[in-house]
Amino acid sequence: MTPLQPAEIAGIVTETARLTRELYVFPEVGGKLADLLADRLAEGRYDGAADPQTLGRLVTEDLQSVSQDRHLRLKFHHEEVPATENGAVLAELHREADLSLGGVPLVERLGGGVARLKLAPIVFPLGLVGAEPLTAGFNLVAPAEALILDLRECVGGHPEAVAHVSAYLLDEPTHLTTLYDREDGSYRQLWSPAHVPGPRFGGEKPLYVLISAATFSGGEALAYDLQQQGRAVVVGERSGGGANPRQGFTLHPQLEATIPVSRSINPVSGTNWEGVGITPDIETDPADALDVAHRAALAAVAARDTDTPSAAEARRLLAGAAEPARDGEPI
Repeated sequence: MTPLQPAEIAGIVTETARLTRELYVFPEVGGKLADLLADRLAEGRYDGAADPQTLGRLVTEDLQSVSQDRHLRLKFHHEEVPATENGAVLAELHREADLSLGGVPLVERLGGGVARLKLAPIVFPLGLVGAEPLTAGFNLVAPAEALILDLRECVGGHPEAVAHVSAYLLDEPTHLTTLYDREDGSYRQLWSPAHVPGPRFGGEKPLYVLISAATFSGGEALAYDLQQQGRAVVVGERSGGGANPRQGFTLHPQLEATIPVSRSINPVSGTNWEGVGITPDIETDPADALDVAHRAALAAVAARDTDTPSAAEARRLLAGAAEPARDGEPI
């Protein structure tokens, strides 16, 4: 790692201050932070930051000391990143998509008509990975009688992709959120689309969403939107609390200034989860959240006035049977 020179340090910090002042979604806070970085630079706080990782840590500490905004940072990347706007995050998204089957790493049947669909580490932009991974996952779980959507390791997501996911879990187009953009003062509504490929799970069957302290940004947006619409029961622990969408600017081959430039406004709550996280409906240790949600889902399936094989299996599982009872010989 090439040591940073004093002129480089000054240039990186000064540019981070400028971007924060001009673009941060809360102008008054952005101005204060820019002044703070300039003061800290003049005081020599960053003089000992001989490497990009140390400088990124120090500047991020100063930015978040006032804002408490975890999206606002000077982010260090181990790999060199493109110099284009948002180039760092796009490069990272490509790597993560390749390692996670397009963000749908797990689909499974849990028993009693309950399916589990895991989205991680990100709800990827549809323009980057296409809709196929999400389509395949949701088409597989559509016939289930209850669904557990596992977002415990979901640390981000693109707003349009989040809306696309929501459409599989709702019956009709729904206003999910409004994004306010500081740069032009505009408000843009995001709705779940009227059409999705293949069958929907729908808006009536039991839905449980798992979250953890690691759940962040777009992962939180999905959980929060479904919770506020009264569509899902959220299970786990309070999430990370990042609601302000950001842009990325490469200031060094390994340093990216990430600046929140807009904020989410939920049409039901009138606010968002920034800084406070999402409060689960059922609070439990994330390690236990799947078992807790599965048992709740089994109870919901068993309580239905139906005589389906899944309902019968759910009743047996709730009664403590280790394995579903089977009549006759194997098929």
